[in-house]
Amino acid sequence: MNLSYTTALILQALANGYQYGFDIIDVTGLPSGTVYPALRRFEDTGLVTSRWEAEKVAESEQRSPRRYYELTKYGYEALAEALNRYRALEKMFAIERKPKPSDA
Repeated sequence: MNLSYTTALILQALANGYQYGFDIIDVTGLPSGTVYPALRRFEDTGLVTSRWEAEKVAESEQRSPRRYYELTKYGYEALAEALNRYRALEKMFAIERKPKPSDA
């Protein structure tokens, strides 16, 4: 599965323990219009599972219930593949450019 850099960033946030939308938005700096649709797609494709927190917990903190997301085995595999690909790109762009004979 080829993930975009943005979707890999969201999966990385989940892997780092950020489990609900607003947390992921805060840590990644991505807009909600990017994060929430991605989370729905991830769930539809089996990269994540989700669950709603207990209403009593949300009520005690005087807020709406949160939907918590967790990477599946497939999600971790897709993230690892994406990280390898983006690391390879970073290395490729980090290679010092050798001057061409015409540059001299």
